[in-house]
Amino acid sequence: MTIFSKLLAPAGAALCVLAALPAQAQVEGRIGTVDISRAVLGTTAFQTAYEQVNTTYAQQNELRRTKATERQTLLATFDTNGDKQVDDAELAAKQASPDFAKLQTLEQEIQGLTNQIDAARIYAVEQVITQYGAALTEVTTKQQIKLVVDPTTLLFAVPEADITQQITTALNAKVPSVGIVPPQGWQPARESVQLYQEIQQRLLTAQMIQQRQQQQQAGNPQAPTGR
Repeated sequence: MTIFSKLLAPAGAALCVLAALPAQAQVEGRIGTVDISRAVLGTTAFQTAYEQVNTTYAQQNELRRTKATERQTLLATFDTNGDKQVDDAELAAKQASPDFAKLQTLEQEIQGLTNQIDAARIYAVEQVITQYGAALTEVTTKQQIKLVVDPTTLLFAVPEADITQQITTALNAKVPSVGIVPPQGWQPARESVQLYQEIQQRLLTAQMIQQRQQQQQAGNPQAPTGR
């Protein structure tokens, strides 16, 4: 099972308990929930764009890995007490040395390469979410939903309230593909950056779970079932 398929498994989206709302806040009609980051993550445009970024920016990725290795090797020379860590005192002792200036240069170069890759991904995310409003209107109108809430704010959930997959389907129709090369002068919206960070966290969490499962399987192979 891939990381994407793990993340797309239905989360426990929910209906609010209307009795808990003040009388004037109660809504007559269906209530739905949408996990926006999961909706975007599930789109074909997003998944294809991420794969394209890995290919298009492969050189930047490789250079970033190389410079990160150089940085770790250089930092090891700062570790004068041999505890495998570099504390503030050890950094301060090296500030006047050429190695300290080289370290700063490496960090700037690594950050610059990271920014290029992140910008491509954020640009892809931003193109998908520009159609989120239209997708939400389409789905809620079709299903006669009167109120949509964020599932993370709920205390009780019923699976049928979750319209995240329907939003993803609508987004797939409205945004079949996206570009990954931002135009000159493009600056991402704050909301796009925030959503990108949420998606990255989901991907990282799924990757860690997958690695842990693989390690457990490697350490506990199934016993033979026969001779």
